[in-house]
Formats: sequence, structure tokens, C-alpha cells
Amino acid sequence: GIISKTEIDVFNHNLETVSRLYKDVRPGANYNHSLEILGEMKKLKPDIFTKSGIMIGLGENFDEISKLMDDLRDRDVDFITVGQYLRPSLNHHPVIKYHDPEYFILIQEEALKKGFKIASSSPFTRSSYHAEDDFNKLRKLQVNA
Repeated sequence: GIISKTEIDVFNHNLETVSRLYKDVRPGANYNHSLEILGEMKKLKPDIFTKSGIMIGLGENFDEISKLMDDLRDRDVDFITVGQYLRPSLNHHPVIKYHDPEYFILIQEEALKKGFKIASSSPFTRSSYHAEDDFNKLRKLQVNA
């Protein structure tokens, strides 16, 4: 696509949630299509960093998060962000669980074990959270590789 011809450093496309919850949380979106977008960008522009983010607390379990990570790594996604879902309005999906900080650390450790170059995981992490700092870390990893 046309985006692959641009001079961008990081391509972000957020999955937002695990496959089982996609229809409820992201009506009109498709989990596999989102994965294809990330994988296709990496194929078209292998030097680009790819990134995706999810929110937890929507009813997913750890195994589903782990599977989502595998799906992202199968597409060579470099960077994942994981934050606590906060319900923007009563018209949105309810919060099923508020997770404690230790759970986010477990998720971050799992992501790093799976080969993500960077994993930002905390209750207040958002997809754009520290984006410039994270990009600089990725660039440093690339230079030192």
C-alpha cells in the first residue's frame, strides 16, 4: 500500500482486545484483518517498527492475552502496549475487572519472553504513552543489532 512508501518510523495498529471479544468491543472490525494489516506492513517495509496496543479488563484471560501476543509476534510486531480499559461512557463495554499492577508486570514479562523488543504494560499505559521515548529505545536496539 501507499503507507509503505511513506517515510515513517513506526506503524501502529491497535488490536484493542483478544479475538473472542472482538465483535462486542470492536463491532465492524475484524481481528484477523487487523493482524493482516500489521503483517503486510512488515512485509512491505521490513525496516519499519510495528506496534500494537490492547486494553485489558474487558473479560479476557491470561491465555487469551498470550495467544494475542503470539499472533502479533507471528507477524513480527516489535512493540506492544497494554493498559487498563476504562469505560468512556455508559454506551461502551463495561469494565469487567480492574487489574492490579502486578498483573501488568506478568503480562510485560510474558511479552518480553515472546520476543517483543519493547512491552509497555501498566494500568495507565496508553498506545501513545511515551511514544517518542519508546521509539528512541527501538532505534537504539536497531543500531546496536
